[in-house]
Amino acid sequence: YYPERKIALKNGKEALFRSPSPEDAALMLDFLKNVSGETEFLLRCPEECGDPLEQEVAFLTDILGSETKMMIACVIDGEVAGNCQINFYNRIKTRHRASVAIAIRKKYWGLGIGTEMFQEMIAAANRRQGILQLELEFIEGNERARRLYEKMGFRIVSERPDAIRLRDGSFRKEYTMIKKLAQQSGQD
Repeated sequence: YYPERKIALKNGKEALFRSPSPEDAALMLDFLKNVSGETEFLLRCPEECGDPLEQEVAFLTDILGSETKMMIACVIDGEVAGNCQINFYNRIKTRHRASVAIAIRKKYWGLGIGTEMFQEMIAAANRRQGILQLELEFIEGNERARRLYEKMGFRIVSERPDAIRLRDGSFRKEYTMIKKLAQQSGQD
């Protein structure tokens, strides 16, 4: 769960960061479909974002009650402008890791939302005992995202050739990035 927090954007407007609730299911589905159509750098195409409303309600309910997941939605004037999620691995051999993902509507790019969201994800990881690294993936050509991730301390550690096949038949690499966190004392 993420408590509500207001942030000032670079354009002077205010945004609200909060956990999306089950009542936000329709807004979140609309966001996902919209943002998937704005860029080829997300893993879904818009037509793959047709989950039933009940499924999205269940998904959001699960995240709200989860000990291993947190999602933040950025809401501006009643519209979901972006979201991010952190998933903490829960197995003995991988519980020192967490994965993060982010998406922002194109009209809100460059306003500082991504930086603020990553700062919140990093803070959440630092609050959790034993998390030593954050991980994410991005698609070749997404230089805007790469600059953000590098600014936040992530570094490329591997690449997967031909991981993404676009509609035109061309292929793109998928890169894995990791951010090492400060060593924490104690064992899980």
